[in-house]
Order: sequence, then C-alpha cells, then structure tokens
Amino acid sequence: MKTWLALVALLTVSALLSLVLPWQTLGDLLARDRQLGWAVLVELRLPRMLLALTYGAMLGSAGAAVQALFANPLASPDLTGTTSGAALGAVVTAYLLGFSAPIALSLGSVIGALCALLLLLALAGPRAETATLLLAGLAISALAGALTTLALALAPSPFAFYDAYDWLLGSLVDRSLEQAAFAAIPAAVVILLLWRLRGALDSLTLGEEVAQSLGHNVARLRIWVVVLTAIGVGACVAIAGAIGFIGLVAPIFARRLTGGHPGRAIVPAALIGGALLLAADLLVRLAPLGRTLPIGVVTALLGAPFFLWLVVHMRWRLSR
Repeated sequence: MKTWLALVALLTVSALLSLVLPWQTLGDLLARDRQLGWAVLVELRLPRMLLALTYGAMLGSAGAAVQALFANPLASPDLTGTTSGAALGAVVTAYLLGFSAPIALSLGSVIGALCALLLLLALAGPRAETATLLLAGLAISALAGALTTLALALAPSPFAFYDAYDWLLGSLVDRSLEQAAFAAIPAAVVILLLWRLRGALDSLTLGEEVAQSLGHNVARLRIWVVVLTAIGVGACVAIAGAIGFIGLVAPIFARRLTGGHPGRAIVPAALIGGALLLAADLLVRLAPLGRTLPIGVVTALLGAPFFLWLVVHMRWRLSR
C-alpha cells in the first residue's frame, strides 16, 4: 500500500510541476493579464501535461506486458519495432494516402504497430532469447525507418520531411485538449484491459505448459497483448510521434516493486512511465530559449546508457 501511495504521489507531483514550470513566464503572464495566463495554463500546458502522462503510462504498461509475453526484460515497444511501425503507419496514412484526421492517423498507427509486433512474433518466436529478440527488433525498426524515409521521399508535398518531424523524433508541443483526450481514452482502456490479464501474464513466467495447465489460453493471450499494445501505442504515436526507452525502463523498476511479477507490474509501470515522461518534458522546457529539443531525443539520451548497462549486466550474470 505504501508503494502505491508513493507512486501516486510521485506522479501527482510530476504533473503539478509540469503545469507550473517554468514559473517565471507563467507568473509574469498571470501578474499582467490573469485571463491570458489561465489561457496558457489550460490550453497549452494542461494538454501537454495530460499527453505526457498518458503516453508515458501507455509505454510503461505496454513494456511490462510485452516483457511478460516474451519473458525477456529487454522487450519494449521501441526495441521491438512497435513505435517505429506506428510512426510508419502514421506517415503513410498522412502523406501517401492523404488522410490527416486524428482517427485516420490513429488507425494507420495501430496497423503499423500491429504489423511490427506480428512480424516480431514470426521472426523471433513467442519466447525468444535475448540476442534473437534484439536482432529481430533492430531489423524491424531499421526496416520501418527506411520505409518511413521512402514514404516521405515519395510524398507529393516537398515539405513532408519537415512536417513529419514530430512523428520521427516525438513532440508534445502545441497539442490541444481534444488531441490529448484522443490518445488518453484508448490508452486508459488498454491499460485497464492489460491489467486484467496480469494473472495470465504472471503464469507465463513458469512456462507455456504451466500457464495452459492453469486454464489460460496462451495463443489467445498472445493475440490480446499484441492487439492491445498496438492500439494503445498507436493512438499515442499518432498524436505525439515516436518516443523511446520509457517502455524499457519503467517496467524494470516496476518489477522490483512487485517481487519480479511482470503481470502485476503493469499498473506500477504505467505510473512510473508517466512520471518519467513528465520529467523528460520538463528537461525539454529547460532547453535554451529559441531551441526546440525533441522529447524523443531526451528519452534516448537518458535511456540508451541504461539499456547498455542492462545488456552488460545480463551478460555478466550469464557468464558467472
């Protein structure tokens, strides 16, 4: 109970800081024109905070579910090609097919993420070794990245590369409350449904045979996790672009709080993921004035060293 309260408190503090920082600009606006200050708070900062919280929570819970499905702590939406596939789907939908409505972008992102996960299952198998999983995930990410570049190069608009900057590197800037809600509603439903699968996901740690003997349909479980993860991540990518490493880091910390149970880590990973992405967004705001720093770059700079440490640590443990 104390752990849950601490996570909720951490997320609450992160959300409040996201609303009020940097305070100098907001404080000056409130002092000069209270109505304008409230407009900035409600129309600019509130959607950005809600989107960061939603996207981080979705990545954290999706990472926990995917790691449980593959029985591998290195599985995450970005390393399995899910976010790259979702970005590819959004780019193809918007720039080649010409559908830029939020629902169309979300559908394109979901289809791209779903194709990436299904391809990963076909290449690596449901319980792949670490090396196989990483190689398959890197291959899918590279393929999705190349196809995204090709789609932008073939797009009718000569400004396609510039317009797709958000999808390629991730951004929470200038999003509306409607866009935040468009990502938050499916993400909340997906997190809830993944949480309901926690018992079955925990049983997978004992092996597929044991899970089946406990009454769980492993094939159906695999399909549910793949589809739900694609829907949740795809909806967020359609609004804010591809953001990496949150889905890798958050579940690892969450499992330490749940005694190593990957299924029970889904909601704690969502809370930690939301706090991490809110913190990354605060770092973006502290960038020098006049500079736009994509949030995906910040999460990569912070997450890549952690990933390398994790790989070295796992290799050291296997060599003992």
